[in-house]
Amino acid sequence: MLVNYLLIIAGISSPLLMWLENAPVPVHIIVYTLFLIYLVIFSFYPSLKSYPTLRLRVLGDGAGQIHAFFITGVVCLVIDIVVLWAALTGRIPPAPSIEYGVVLFLAELIVFWNGIIRVYCTSVQLGVKYRAWGIALGMVTPANLVVLALIYRKVRHECEIECQKALINKERRDDQLCRTKYPLMFVHGVFFRDSRLLNYWGRIPAELEANGAEIFYGEQESAASVENSAAQLAERIKSLVKRTGCEKVNIIAHSKGGLDARYAISQLGCDKYVASLTTINTPHHGCLFAEYLLNTAPERFVRTIEKVYNSAFMRLGDNEPDFLAAVTDLTNTRCEQINKIAPDMPGVLYQSVGSHARCSRSGRFPLNFSYPIVKKYDGDNDGLVALTSAPWGENFTVLHPTGKRGITHADVIDLNREDIPGFDVREFYVQMVHKLKEQGL
Repeated sequence: MLVNYLLIIAGISSPLLMWLENAPVPVHIIVYTLFLIYLVIFSFYPSLKSYPTLRLRVLGDGAGQIHAFFITGVVCLVIDIVVLWAALTGRIPPAPSIEYGVVLFLAELIVFWNGIIRVYCTSVQLGVKYRAWGIALGMVTPANLVVLALIYRKVRHECEIECQKALINKERRDDQLCRTKYPLMFVHGVFFRDSRLLNYWGRIPAELEANGAEIFYGEQESAASVENSAAQLAERIKSLVKRTGCEKVNIIAHSKGGLDARYAISQLGCDKYVASLTTINTPHHGCLFAEYLLNTAPERFVRTIEKVYNSAFMRLGDNEPDFLAAVTDLTNTRCEQINKIAPDMPGVLYQSVGSHARCSRSGRFPLNFSYPIVKKYDGDNDGLVALTSAPWGENFTVLHPTGKRGITHADVIDLNREDIPGFDVREFYVQMVHKLKEQGL
């Protein structure tokens, strides 16, 4: 990379070097042509470093281009200031300084756009926020340089993490850590659907599959009563067992999906087909935000939301979405009723996971809105579910945040695909599933 930086600086500085040697015009043309060819080659092949995937190569090279823009830009800008001062004081004629400035501008423009397009097109961690900042402040100096530095740091960190993960998975590929006896079934929470375009579980399934896991999905509707969702889930489980001959499944269920799974196991005969149930941030004892919504919001407002939601999700594939029934079954009163009729069944391993955020700024909307409401009445929570509502089964794992952010209701399933300092969500699931394998499940 250092060689690339020196060549770019030398190429940009060529007008000065040729002026000192009184080079004729053909020499200028040849030098600029060679420099242009080099810039094109550098644009396509910024480094010879190998990457595990094409996306990471484009991302890593993009970060390298941005770094090159900063380093070469600063050095050449200093040279440009000296040249401009020399031209203004009559020490050199203005021609080479103008020529130098044009070459500097065009060369840095090529390097910058090559880098920024690469990272904008391939980075996961930039998200909407950093991309929007980059666009909004692109012409505002020095704010644009500050944002560019933040973007560079973000994508470099992302590239390092992903390359490290790819290396770890390659080294342990033969161990098949997540090759459980029975396949995994992921069950989503309320207001979402299983989609091939946008996986509810973020990067988790791909990480588990890279370590040998076989994964299926619950495919119940986005919003319905626990009873109706459980019926859909039970049908899916029985159909899957019959079709694949897998005998049983290990269910990993998030939020309301945990209630749906428990009901299907206890009331709909799925105990014979489920080896284990791991609930993730499930409100086993109710969700205060659901109580708050139903008790404080005007009935007309709730009915309007229900109508809009049901209509929208019917277009997205739900047969009979029921917003109000889903929210009602998340209240404390209704959850306690479910607990009485959906006890743990013999032969099924029950375990649970819970997490909590640090403050309202920890999560995105609506979690940043609901967090203080739940905090006021129920204490530590993930933005929706109180930590005291999440325990169920033989083992309860609490994910304590190590930083200022915490771990929200969305973070624990990698919904936003964010790398959270102090919490590797993908590795957490790998180790959790590995324990199921060690238990013979």
